[in-house]
Amino acid sequence: MTERERPATPRVAVTRKLPETVEHRMAELFDAVLNRDDRAMERDALATAMADCDVLVPTVTDTIDAGLIAGAGERLHLIANYGAGFDHIDLQAARARNIVVTNTPGVLTDDTADMTMALILSALRRLAEGEKLVRSGKWRGWGPTGMLGRRVGGKKLGIVGMGRIGQAVAARARAFGLTVHYHSRSRIAETLEAQLGAVWHADLDEMLGCIDILSIHTPHTAETEHLIDARRIALLGEQVYVINTARGEIIEQDALIAALEANRIAGAGLDVYENEPLVDDRLTRLDNVVLLPHLGSATFEGREAMGHKVIANIRTWADGHRPPDQVLEGWA
Repeated sequence: MTERERPATPRVAVTRKLPETVEHRMAELFDAVLNRDDRAMERDALATAMADCDVLVPTVTDTIDAGLIAGAGERLHLIANYGAGFDHIDLQAARARNIVVTNTPGVLTDDTADMTMALILSALRRLAEGEKLVRSGKWRGWGPTGMLGRRVGGKKLGIVGMGRIGQAVAARARAFGLTVHYHSRSRIAETLEAQLGAVWHADLDEMLGCIDILSIHTPHTAETEHLIDARRIALLGEQVYVINTARGEIIEQDALIAALEANRIAGAGLDVYENEPLVDDRLTRLDNVVLLPHLGSATFEGREAMGHKVIANIRTWADGHRPPDQVLEGWA
């Protein structure tokens, strides 16, 4: 599709209900087909939407695989993802069809970093257990040895993935008295390391053996699938807590559960899971795990900002220019 062929008012198919301010603006600017009841689309419904739109706006709940992309209509030329992660979209298949893919980076950084710190505090100080105890009516009052957790200050936090969110977590962690260690695809600038008080580990295995808290902030790709597998979980000490606000598939869930059940690690705080929205029953039976329903970006401000980024990407594309958040080749 050339610049001249790009429609002035593109048909935009949105797969989930978005904040009202975002939907209202989309309806003003585009021929928007909205999902009013907010039910996740089945595969057939996605195929129907993709057959008759210029732009698809999916979310993490939609698997846009090679088959759907191959069967999409000729007019589909932009997948404007509502979310920062794009592991649910087959980028190679989209590229083969000359379909541009965009995402919404940056606007979720602070919200996800805040949630990470909330999970760290909750896991170490047993906040979720305490809340359940009070609600159960079984609490019998304060005692010197009751509900003992772990002090946060002085612990070593290991961050896997030192991008925007990893850096924001590091900044917060330092304020809580945590020592920051990290492993990432590339080392950050020494000046930023000094600012964050962060220690670089070129070898992930080496870092895992010297930390008290492990926090995941790397994208989910073929290379990071089960990056934290049974072998690497075995490198963690009995005092270590595992925190994941990135993607469930980065951790080998069965191995994590086995370690938690056997008390080979101290606990976990999870906002994401393999096979979402299914949550393994074994996790729900464990007291040393804090479980959240993928709340990392769940703020009014964050979700509206995501929507406005989607709109900006669509408008820029419709004007014949490269969208500001086009997913780069190197991320495939």
